[in-house]
Amino acid sequence: THPNPRHVLIVGGGDGGVVREVLKHPKVEKVVHVEIDSKVIEYSKKYLPEIAVGLSDPRVEVIVGDGFMHIHENKNKYDVVMVDSTEPIGPAVPLFERGFFQGIYEALKEDGMFVAQTDNPWFKSDLIRKVNRDIKEIFPITRLYTANVPTYPSGLWAFQIGSKKHDPLAVELDIEFLNKMETKYYTLAIHKACFALPKFVEELVK
Repeated sequence: THPNPRHVLIVGGGDGGVVREVLKHPKVEKVVHVEIDSKVIEYSKKYLPEIAVGLSDPRVEVIVGDGFMHIHENKNKYDVVMVDSTEPIGPAVPLFERGFFQGIYEALKEDGMFVAQTDNPWFKSDLIRKVNRDIKEIFPITRLYTANVPTYPSGLWAFQIGSKKHDPLAVELDIEFLNKMETKYYTLAIHKACFALPKFVEELVK
């Protein structure tokens, strides 16, 4: 959705999967990857090399630290922020709070945007309502979308976008690039279709 994602921050996702996918975009110049658990990175490199391959790319800076603190210490720095956290338990709890989303807003440039996983709508409807409400109060553009993730509870997963300027349903996508990009799930059609929500999910964010 972002037309010029030069500087990208990834919070969490120590396995490196999000890093690998972000690096497929040729306009990306720098990826800062903040993961709180160094062992996740270490074992992913050892046992999941196909997923963790991007962690060794020269464009990637890996920081073992607290993503919440990093957000609040870096203002007006990133074009895109992606939050690949665990469920809101233990150290991940602050990553679902309004203060974190406000910090992301301030860490983004004037046309920046972010996306975060917000668990599954079958069992965590209250969480999705709360996060959606908080982001709507901070960002002028807010979108919820879903994807199928078979290894997660229920298989249906929700993701929340907060954007200062770019609307994923209104931007002109680079069709030529998208058709060439190597993916197993994401396509141009999926980009549009994932925002078509099942009725019970749509009602969560009205």
